[in-house]
Amino acid sequence: MITGMTGFGAREITFGRIKGVVEIKTVNHRYLDVAFYLPVGFSSLEDKIQKIIASRMKRGRVTVSVKITDRPHTNIILNQEAVKRYLDFAKELGHKHHIKNDITVADIMRMPGVVEAKEVFVQAADLWPNLEKSLQKAVAGVVAMRAREGKSLSVDINGQLTRMLGQITNIKKRIKTLLSDSKSKMGADEFSSYQKSNDINEELARLAHYIDEAKMLLRQKDGSGKKLDFIAQEMQRETNTIGSKVQDKEVAAAVIAIKSKVEKIREQSNNVE
Repeated sequence: MITGMTGFGAREITFGRIKGVVEIKTVNHRYLDVAFYLPVGFSSLEDKIQKIIASRMKRGRVTVSVKITDRPHTNIILNQEAVKRYLDFAKELGHKHHIKNDITVADIMRMPGVVEAKEVFVQAADLWPNLEKSLQKAVAGVVAMRAREGKSLSVDINGQLTRMLGQITNIKKRIKTLLSDSKSKMGADEFSSYQKSNDINEELARLAHYIDEAKMLLRQKDGSGKKLDFIAQEMQRETNTIGSKVQDKEVAAAVIAIKSKVEKIREQSNNVE
């Protein structure tokens, strides 16, 4: 089954007290084009993310966004050894000079080297294992959404192809009627010339073949979009030839109907991966 190119997936990232979210959006594009919006210092992960995306998608403009939503801004580090030394010194000083030891916790915390505040930086290498798991789940969500779109596209395109077959049947019937009417009104040489100039069996056969090929593509998964567009171009060429060969209002109406459906198929092929 064909797949579409429109999708969205998101998952939360958790690493200790650090929290974030990874979002993936995909839209139509002729090739696979991945854009990254990562935190500062995370550019080293682009190749790894690219490989994961490319393993599940062949076409589409893909936007990968990673945001850190919650993290401890600072780590408070208490130097236990410094605290012990300050307390021992205060105790010794009070005992030696007969001074009351009324030192408080606040006094200790104000002492140099007791408390140190360090800003927390999220390291890409540390976060990657958790980010990768979330990324894989987000990609799976995108792929599932693209598959649902592909199912809808397949139903629509298949309907267009079936209606085209109906128009081909109408053209064949009309050609048969035209030949029958002309044969009774024309001489042998004139009718032979008329028959040759209105012979579109080859074009109708190729058009029917392209319809079968397109139906086969709808059952495939990878790389169907470009092939479908190519086949639609060939359908258009054969239909134009039919219209130019047979000068008849009913055939012209059928040709217009087929061309309209071919154009719709070409439009939809731009949505197929």
